[in-house]
Amino acid sequence: MYATSIGAHHHRTSAPEHTVYTPTPYEVVPPPYVKTFTEYIRAHGYYCTNNEKTDYQFTAPVTAWDENGCFAHWRHREQDQPFFAVFNLMNTHESGMWRSHETLITNPDEVTLPPYLPDTPKSREVLALHYDNLELNDNRVGELLRQLEEDGLAEDTIVMIWSDHGEGLPRHKRWLYDSGIRVPLIVRWPGELMPGSCSNQLISMIDLGPTVLQLAGIPIPKHMQGQPFLPSTVELPKRNYVYAARDRHDESYDMVRAVRDDRYKYIRNFYPDKPYFDWVPYGNQHGIMQEMWRLYAADELSVLGRSLMTGNRRPEELYDCVNDPHEIYNLAADPSYSGIMERLSDELDKWRTLVGDMGDIPEAQMANAMWPNGIQPATAPVQFVPISEGCPGTKDVPTGSEHTFAHAVTLMLYCGTQGASIAYALDEGDNPHWKLYNGPITILDKNSVVRAKAIRIGYRTSEETYVTIHANSRVY
Repeated sequence: MYATSIGAHHHRTSAPEHTVYTPTPYEVVPPPYVKTFTEYIRAHGYYCTNNEKTDYQFTAPVTAWDENGCFAHWRHREQDQPFFAVFNLMNTHESGMWRSHETLITNPDEVTLPPYLPDTPKSREVLALHYDNLELNDNRVGELLRQLEEDGLAEDTIVMIWSDHGEGLPRHKRWLYDSGIRVPLIVRWPGELMPGSCSNQLISMIDLGPTVLQLAGIPIPKHMQGQPFLPSTVELPKRNYVYAARDRHDESYDMVRAVRDDRYKYIRNFYPDKPYFDWVPYGNQHGIMQEMWRLYAADELSVLGRSLMTGNRRPEELYDCVNDPHEIYNLAADPSYSGIMERLSDELDKWRTLVGDMGDIPEAQMANAMWPNGIQPATAPVQFVPISEGCPGTKDVPTGSEHTFAHAVTLMLYCGTQGASIAYALDEGDNPHWKLYNGPITILDKNSVVRAKAIRIGYRTSEETYVTIHANSRVY
């Protein structure tokens, strides 16, 4: 779902200790039916892992992943269990361009800077370092592909490689120009499906989740706003537009919306009084950003570069992304493009209405609705309802209690918080594997300690509860 639909559009909501991004730190609380899409996959038997970054605007629910951390790997699943594994390759993160330039592999003289960034020795060194980091990531991809081959999985696994946003350069990451939102996407499909082909279809980030569900043969919930993009037996509607949004980044508020078709990009600036580069301390650590401020103070920036540092943005921007890929020439005031302007402006309005864009709501007001008076809501504890011969399941039993049954037991788990998901584990000591509860648990001829906890996204995880069940299915 679009971040603007569920109130997740401000970055970040939970502030690190060293700075304060928001008036009241909070975690995003989406509608109760909204789940991490991996829950749908886990419910169909897949082993789901994330290695390692989350940054979801809420704490990753225990129900989202079988494993979530720096050691998460498909190799920890049960034998022959299908899997969905995410690896976040961090070498090309923006912060990777802050390290020393003394041991560059890429020749700074051979890199090409976009026309809106200053062409100086320091800028070239920083960009060369980014290419070095790309090679580090490529090597990591190679390692993972070799591991698939070692495990005999290379011909049974679909591999997708993409970036979460454009390069960590000024006017790239955090911006709605193609340099910020147009990213690589590579799909390796086992077999002979379109080998070496390139698709020109428009794809949005929110299409990734529905595509994975389709590939796994899992029905796609109707509230999901993306659509699958890989071939299937079902003919899919053509995507004519992709949409993008920018709101608060760290300390600095903004509101920008954009829509793009296969050629033109329309951008609407809701704060035309602001400069493009407002105060974002994190971004100011970037070497090229530091070069821009140095040259700005010396009045040595190009006209194009200087326009990014001063106020008076145009309220609307229109670019021909085919003939002007760097989006330099704003066509918004050109009367010969008025028809395109009107079409894209209307399309943006329709999209904002359709998805319920929450950008118009003051963040403090939105945060108070999610965490009233700044207090995080708590998920109710899990209740246990055993069903067996002579025990019809009309009452729950207290946490910590112990029960003996002469027959097999069906154990239902229940949480009174709307939209909560439940995780459970059979007594496994200090590091249990929390399974996703999506149906009654059958206990046959054994003694079981069943532990459980519940979580709704944005809420505090419930306290852990447990019950001990003694069942004997051999008594007649």
